[in-house]
Amino acid sequence: MRLTLLGTGDARQVPVYGCECVACDRARKDQRLQRRPCSALIECGDQRWLIDSGMPELCERFAPRSFNGILQTHYHADHAQGLLHLRWGQGLVIPVHGPVDPEGLADLYKHPGILDFSQPFGAFETRTFGTLNVTALPLLHSKPTLGYLFEGEGRRIAYLTDTVGLPPSTLDWLLREPLDVLVLDCSLPPQPQAPRNHNDLNLALQCIDELRPTSAVLTHVGHTLDAWLVEHREELPGNVSVGFDGCEL
Repeated sequence: MRLTLLGTGDARQVPVYGCECVACDRARKDQRLQRRPCSALIECGDQRWLIDSGMPELCERFAPRSFNGILQTHYHADHAQGLLHLRWGQGLVIPVHGPVDPEGLADLYKHPGILDFSQPFGAFETRTFGTLNVTALPLLHSKPTLGYLFEGEGRRIAYLTDTVGLPPSTLDWLLREPLDVLVLDCSLPPQPQAPRNHNDLNLALQCIDELRPTSAVLTHVGHTLDAWLVEHREELPGNVSVGFDGCEL
């Protein structure tokens, strides 16, 4: 099983338009430090599923029938805007599995085109695709949001973004068996007060301590966290790393 982080940025991405902080300045000079909309690709056996669709150039990046479908965490624009173009394709149907959200994004439900939204996940529902088992995990966010537990080929990977902390029921579910890899939302450097809609580093490390994965990778990273990491990266625990666009796990 392989998980590729296609994008690791928050809604602003990195560099932020008009920002001159150290992280944004470095990212303009070095493309490898840029962060695009948070998304990933999970591969297991003959299965290839996109996780989120915030990259607007999905039609150019993925040839028709090169993936099985999309696992949507939620319908904020930075995670779903690529669907607005993708839907106008022809000659195929792309299943989009995600949370129950009556609003969705813009007019996607009214004009779905080739996208099939007919099978949203229920909380803690597991679906089997070939050798890949996918379980939907409720998260804490301003829109109905799911994380996903991937199990296959003897591995367990949890992908949890966007969230601020974890619901007790999701934490209990994940503690049933050890995690090999935890990919976790961490948008902000340590904050003096509890964050409102995304993890800061303090809350992310608390979640990691509770779940005890073999390794943890931070994603949905904002430019203020990247700027903080310039001087403090060595303070991260040994089993915690910061994801980057193109990172393969």
